[in-house]
Amino acid sequence: MFMRRFIGGTLFAAAKSEASASTTAAAAATSARNPLEEFFEADRIMDEDKPVVYGRSWKASELRLKSWDDLNKLWYVLLKEKNMLMTQRQMLHSQNLRFPNPERLPKVRKSMCRIKHVLTERAIEEPDPRRSAEMKRMINAL
Repeated sequence: MFMRRFIGGTLFAAAKSEASASTTAAAAATSARNPLEEFFEADRIMDEDKPVVYGRSWKASELRLKSWDDLNKLWYVLLKEKNMLMTQRQMLHSQNLRFPNPERLPKVRKSMCRIKHVLTERAIEEPDPRRSAEMKRMINAL
């Protein structure tokens, strides 16, 4: 009986310490990831030989193929990217440094404008006037 309690208690303590160690590690990983870090681009190793090439803006024809939910998600991804770029630009400007790849911001703005255009087209084509008005209110809130 004593051995069963001792062994059971030892195993329970070991399991408890492992669980607390894993939750402590998980808490440290989440606390190390500050939400404000999303406003800054991760540091990248810049090769002098290879310039960093960024993507193009979305075309309206590509956006017309996406669902309402996909366009909504893409809008918020682009909004996050725009905020990150504007934060980085302001930070570098305050330090009298040059903003690298300034053409990225207009690409994001064009894509956002095109998303609004595609959503407005869908709202205009909606046969139900109430639903169309609701869609337009949602688009204007973006």
